[in-house]
Amino acid sequence: MNIFRRPDYQSEVTQFIGQLKDQKPALDAQQQAGRALLWDKDVDREIWAEYRAGRVAQKPYVYFENFRKPRP
Repeated sequence: MNIFRRPDYQSEVTQFIGQLKDQKPALDAQQQAGRALLWDKDVDREIWAEYRAGRVAQKPYVYFENFRKPRP
């Protein structure tokens, strides 16, 4: 045991989230369902391969061509 060890710090936000999860045990399942609904999508690899094949390479400095000196 270290006599200089401080107790583990928990911010107010961390404490609030812990209390919220204690009050609503189904919260984790709801978060996962929401993520699955909006973000976790199946990827069609053939469509992505076509998309990547159709890309046009970007020039190293895209703004150089459009640069014009202001007229006095």
